[in-house]
Amino acid sequence: MKSLMSLEVIERKILVIRGHRVMLSPQLAEMYGVEVRVLVQAVKRNKERFPLDFMFQLTWAETEKLKSQMVISSGIVGSRSQFVILKRGKNIKFRPYAFTEQGVSMLSSVLNSTQAIQVNIAIMRAFVKLRQLLNTHKDLARKLADLEKKYDAQFSSVFDAIKLLMAPPENAEAGLKKVPGFKPDK
Repeated sequence: MKSLMSLEVIERKILVIRGHRVMLSPQLAEMYGVEVRVLVQAVKRNKERFPLDFMFQLTWAETEKLKSQMVISSGIVGSRSQFVILKRGKNIKFRPYAFTEQGVSMLSSVLNSTQAIQVNIAIMRAFVKLRQLLNTHKDLARKLADLEKKYDAQFSSVFDAIKLLMAPPENAEAGLKKVPGFKPDK
């Protein structure tokens, strides 16, 4: 592993595809220090370890969409795109695999190298950090919803009271006292 891989670098490589947080085979191969074909071969040799909730292959449409998004977002000269392998020429020859957290964890046992283990530890820490952040956001959203309910109830009673004050009495004329020199509008 090129120096210690920072959590921020790993977090940027985690994408949400089909509602799952995943990492793609080209990025994982780069991090593990192997070629993509070596990673894919190891997975295919151990297919029983990678059910659909651990790994899936992107469709052509998903691959093209990711390619177009990354071409636009990686316009900095000299920067290395996360999707170098996806951008080799105009035509894409293969569809990358997407690995969920469990699939990434399983990869370290399939690749079984010191680097794979170290990278896997760093990736697991990144997934845990993201999960903690998401839980924090869920807690905040729940608290906000509770506050809205609480204050909506309070404000609805205020609005009800204002409406009662604004409504004319049932018998407006009967409720008025006769004041000398004052004639109510009709």
